[in-house]
Amino acid sequence: MKADDLTPEQVKAWLIDAAKLWLAHDGLWFQSVERKYGIDEAIEHDANAWSRFSPIEAKRIKERIGLGDKPGLEGLKKALQHRLYALLNVQEIIEEDENTIVFRMNECRVQTARKRKGLPDFPCKPVGIIEYSTFAKTIDERIETECICCPPDEHPDEYYCAWRFRLKP
Repeated sequence: MKADDLTPEQVKAWLIDAAKLWLAHDGLWFQSVERKYGIDEAIEHDANAWSRFSPIEAKRIKERIGLGDKPGLEGLKKALQHRLYALLNVQEIIEEDENTIVFRMNECRVQTARKRKGLPDFPCKPVGIIEYSTFAKTIDERIETECICCPPDEHPDEYYCAWRFRLKP
């Protein structure tokens, strides 16, 4: 079956499956490095990879949905909904004021799987700081990112991580 022959429902299912495969590959790659070199080394390499991937993803999303050069927080809100894992995770965006939004990852596929297996939260904060700040700056260079909480930080049951984005003049 060719992509042109797919119904919208089939395209969505295909995209979700592709996102799951991408995330599975990311996890398997990480686990391989972790087994050989330890978690600190794996996190370092993961952070390096995300520092390169996040701007690529942000640039492609900007182009695909036509955000322009400085789309501000409205552009960031749209872009966050177009990330690959937005197809897999439950997330929300809260507007604090005209120059500030909070992004929460309510259900994270990685963390949920670990919880189901009786494992502690994956300590993704060092990678998340790089990932979210780089993504936001690529969408609009005026956006600053602050980590509210991210594992290994304690977090409420309602979400795993939360990030504050501020638009600076």
